Amino acid sequence: MIRPPLAVLVAALAVPAVAQEATLDMGRERTEAFISGDLEPIWDEMTPQMQEGLGSLDDFSAFHQQIATELGEETAILDEEATTEGEFSVYTRIGEWSLIDSPIVMEWSFDTDGMIAGFFIQPQPEAAPSARLDYETRSELRLPFDGEWYVFWGGRDIADNYHAGDPAQRFAYDFVVKDNGQSHAGDPQQLENYHCWGREILAPADGQVIAMVNDLPDQPIGETDAENAAGNHVILALAEDEFAFLAHMRQGSVTVQRGQEVARGDVLGLCGNSGNTSEPHLHFHLQTTPDLMDGEGLPAQFQNYEADGEPIARGEPVRGQAVAPASS
Repeated sequence: MIRPPLAVLVAALAVPAVAQEATLDMGRERTEAFISGDLEPIWDEMTPQMQEGLGSLDDFSAFHQQIATELGEETAILDEEATTEGEFSVYTRIGEWSLIDSPIVMEWSFDTDGMIAGFFIQPQPEAAPSARLDYETRSELRLPFDGEWYVFWGGRDIADNYHAGDPAQRFAYDFVVKDNGQSHAGDPQQLENYHCWGREILAPADGQVIAMVNDLPDQPIGETDAENAAGNHVILALAEDEFAFLAHMRQGSVTVQRGQEVARGDVLGLCGNSGNTSEPHLHFHLQTTPDLMDGEGLPAQFQNYEADGEPIARGEPVRGQAVAPASS
């Protein structure tokens, strides 16, 4: 995920998930405590990384006062859920507040001991307006990998795809590989323990390499490189005003050069963890220009793939699906 800055706060290391019901209970309890201003127990349950990120209990209290001043009080709960994002157990609550018209999202992340490893509160983002909603991909796209991958973020709605708030990444995807519901096996701090680590990333269509980066380090889990958001990556010109971005590749693994012509299915590099990324994965999107910061996102309709075992002739994967190129 080529990640934008977080609105308030996230500070944590990847950890195994706790049970869903426990996550709901813990999230509700911490939310009610935060709203009521009972902050000291919350502070005591934060990981050292969280406390370091906040500064002090006084700083946390000042933040709470700012929220109360700007948002008022929660007047209704619109939705709540417990999910696993990466290696975190996450409680998300969407509510109405008295001083702002937009719904407010509050999110808590917990480690295996129930400690608070991440927290933010912000207005619910909206999908960026787009004049390309009816766009039909000109290239004959295949999935940019072999084997089964999981759509971590993907879809047209902000709930399924946080990228949708960014005009250039309006229809972007993040793909990981899961086994037994997890993106890794063993120690989550070791990059090589992630199932997608080192997997081949393939050209989604015939095209020309417009840009590539190959020398950035893979980030340790818990660290990111915001200055080089895409990390090691390849940008392909596929058709007129149709450019593909494939990001977060492993250092030294990119196999193509600028100006090179590639064929559909050619190896571009290996999946890594370079750039502004929380864990090894592939970021993919189409847009109208080769400039990440200046372009309009385009829908990507892939051809001849399977989604949750069902054949799809042409379609757009969505969050939560397991997808793979169709068996020949």
